[in-house]
Amino acid sequence: MSNWPGDDAVFPLCIPIIKQFEGFRAAPYLDSAGIPTIGYGTIEYPNGKAVTLHDPSITEDQATVYLRHQMSQKSAAIAPALQRRASLHQGAAMLSLTYNIGTTAFKGSTVLRKYNVGDLPDAADAFLLWDKAWVDGQLVVVPGLLKRRQQERTIFLTADD
Repeated sequence: MSNWPGDDAVFPLCIPIIKQFEGFRAAPYLDSAGIPTIGYGTIEYPNGKAVTLHDPSITEDQATVYLRHQMSQKSAAIAPALQRRASLHQGAAMLSLTYNIGTTAFKGSTVLRKYNVGDLPDAADAFLLWDKAWVDGQLVVVPGLLKRRQQERTIFLTADD
């Protein structure tokens, strides 16, 4: 049995978080790391092609399709790393974090390490470690990232009904 609660259960909790913090952009743009991005933080289309700044604009419906595809890929990548059964809220919070920081970073994170040993309070607090970005050559707290991490932490700690 998988320790992942299932995409059909997790996605409805996770999609609004990602949409809120990623925001929708119809036209391609460079994200804060200089990566061509479109929609709700999509950097690669479902066909595997990387987003370029020369791509045509997309609709919100297309962006949601791309978002769901990326979430499916990321959940499939992180599910095997979970050594205990995740609740829906824990899964949604961890997937939102992974969507933002990438699967490699998540797999090496304190969030996952603490979660896997059953230290849920420290796993929740470890979300807050991901509130920084490089700005003008310095690692600084970004208010939007801090707000996102606080919300993910709250969701992680929320009991399923």
